[in-house]
Amino acid sequence: MDHPAMNPAAPHHLPSFVTGPGQSDWLMTVMAVFLIVAVISVGLVYLKLHALPEHMAHRTSKVQYQFVAVLALLALFTHNNIFWIAALLLALVELPNFSTPMNSIALSLEKLSGRDRHGPDVSQWDDLLSNDPSRDNPPGPAPAPPPAPTPEKEA
Repeated sequence: MDHPAMNPAAPHHLPSFVTGPGQSDWLMTVMAVFLIVAVISVGLVYLKLHALPEHMAHRTSKVQYQFVAVLALLALFTHNNIFWIAALLLALVELPNFSTPMNSIALSLEKLSGRDRHGPDVSQWDDLLSNDPSRDNPPGPAPAPPPAPTPEKEA
């Protein structure tokens, strides 16, 4: 099959990226691959930057980490940057521990009120206000009281 004659108005020397009819366009293929790699790379950088507050909050308490994670997710899904800024600031600030003094106050008030269930040697607190023994024992029938001692008759 003979190639048709070139149009006399066309330049005699065409650049290498101009292809003939029926040939593959190598420049378009290269640019398509480049575009796919660039979009995926930008997306990964965006998601890595978006997760920055969560990575910074890993060293903090669990509650603070959860707040930061929720704010970052809100920022991701709503596209409100104020949530991301709030998450970043919250990850940077170390929140004080309020639970230990509150537990101490609650246990002291429990002792003062006469409802002390543990005796005077409570030296360890957990995150509950009082170490409730009913938390460890499931509810059920109460154990029977021990039998009363019978007086012995002297003969």
